[in-house]
Amino acid sequence: MSMSIEHNVDPFTIEIVKDSLMAIGDEMFYALARTSMSPIIYEVLDYACGLTDAKGELLTQGNGVTGFIGMLSFMVRETVERYNKKGNLKPGDIIIINDPYGGGGSHLSDVGLVMPIFYQGELVAFSANKAHWTEVGGKESGSMSTDSVDIYQEGLQFPCVKLYDGGILNEPLVEMIRANVRFPDLSLGDMWAQVAALKTGEKRFHELCKKYGKNIVMASIENLLNQGEQLTKKALRQLPKGTFKAVDYIDDDGIEDGPFKVQVKITITDEEFICDFRGSHPQVTGPINSSYTGLVSAVRTIFLAITNPSQDINDGAFRPLKIITDKQSIFDAERPAPVSMYWESMLFGCDMIWRALAPLLPDRLTAGHHLSVCTVVVSGKHHVTGEPFLIVEPSVGGWGGADGRDGDTGQFCILDGETYNIPVEICETRYGVMVDEYSMRTDGKGAGKYRGGPGVIRSYRAMSDNQKLVASFGRHKYFPWGINGGHEGSGNKFEIVKADGTKDGPFGKYNGYTLNKNDVVRLITGTGGGYGDPLERPVEKVIMDVRNEIITVEQAKEDYGVVINPETFEVEGLTETRQRKGRVK
Repeated sequence: MSMSIEHNVDPFTIEIVKDSLMAIGDEMFYALARTSMSPIIYEVLDYACGLTDAKGELLTQGNGVTGFIGMLSFMVRETVERYNKKGNLKPGDIIIINDPYGGGGSHLSDVGLVMPIFYQGELVAFSANKAHWTEVGGKESGSMSTDSVDIYQEGLQFPCVKLYDGGILNEPLVEMIRANVRFPDLSLGDMWAQVAALKTGEKRFHELCKKYGKNIVMASIENLLNQGEQLTKKALRQLPKGTFKAVDYIDDDGIEDGPFKVQVKITITDEEFICDFRGSHPQVTGPINSSYTGLVSAVRTIFLAITNPSQDINDGAFRPLKIITDKQSIFDAERPAPVSMYWESMLFGCDMIWRALAPLLPDRLTAGHHLSVCTVVVSGKHHVTGEPFLIVEPSVGGWGGADGRDGDTGQFCILDGETYNIPVEICETRYGVMVDEYSMRTDGKGAGKYRGGPGVIRSYRAMSDNQKLVASFGRHKYFPWGINGGHEGSGNKFEIVKADGTKDGPFGKYNGYTLNKNDVVRLITGTGGGYGDPLERPVEKVIMDVRNEIITVEQAKEDYGVVINPETFEVEGLTETRQRKGRVK
């Protein structure tokens, strides 16, 4: 498997070096945020940074978006395959790559940079990052559309080419980018921030090798990867064994109505965790297709949640994980399939495993959540400055109830991880909109002994004419699932309230809706699924939910069997159904 640590290497030193490697990933992460130009990076944190070994095995990663777990190592391996086997990687090289079909790709907006790290003339590691650029060209401002039919409509493609060659900048490539994106200052500014983060990683890795010696650093890398594998196998031995299946349906692809059937068969042994997605729908006409690396990152995220949620990320931890797909499927798209809204299928790769195993792992997994990134892109002219603006932003929603607690309110989907909304103050200052409302969506869905968390309502009022809206809200037909008798949650949707008061919608996807001054787009995300029989929810919690306007008096009676006086909030009785089941609390 790999060489053992030398007998004369102090194991405590090995651990110190290992922790130093992880600290490098974190420092790279902060360096990129501090120097970036776009709110989607420095506010939303839609990026990831990390180190790999010389073969491309991930050592450490700092990320806001969990959906990037796994993509950095694929980028590096593509670089090694393309360049190092021919011996033409050298100090000072930086490779740019966003190919969705290989090399760690997702969609074209997620641009990756890879930098080889040499020490004393030997290639010892790679520094890598991937960040969502606000613009990479294509037919729509923001480079994401719900009706693109091939990759060529979605923006610039960087097929693992050198941005820097031996420290010399590829000026023609930079000018090509400048000429083909709508907001070059943002896109190139973020690119320079990525370069700065890579150089931070290189500098710190050199310092580590100089302080402890290259051999000790290499031994620590080996120990880090092997330890990750050992921790995962220890966790696997504690999981239920067998084969578990799940089937679900993706609403549509923005062009065709669907639904598109997807499925997974999970086999768990003491040594392996195998996810077989074969039999899922072939790649589709619209841009919701996922790359294979997108699927891998989705599966890795839920795999960590199931095995070791607090474990540090490295490729050793994923050695027992096997992922099988059909080529040219919705989970393993091939050129030239459109992929700009890839998460609308990618997330199902995560969610089906979650759904299949949630009843077996109540201490780890909740009921279903709103699932979709619920992306909104608004472009137009600023009402004060007259300058063009562009909003690119994900939306928060409700998570499912769990064994022992209600679902969380207003959180990003699992693959957006620990990201953030653009603050209202920044939004209203930089963009041509006003935020009329940002509130909980208290629709009362997701009833359960532990109810689902509410979604949210966010309303943007256009402050100028001829603004354009692109939005993709998945899970608008098939709703978040409940567990153990919990009710399903509600779907995601958006609607337009025009200046004259008329409404249009609701929609799940729309490309290029025209908003004129004082038109309002209401972005409405789903409530999570419930956990357990609603008739087992304690009466005092039902009363509190009514008082807090999370559920209505009617829902308290219908779903929970508790009759509450709407004026005094006192309990007037329990329904026959609740009494008959003997679940008076």
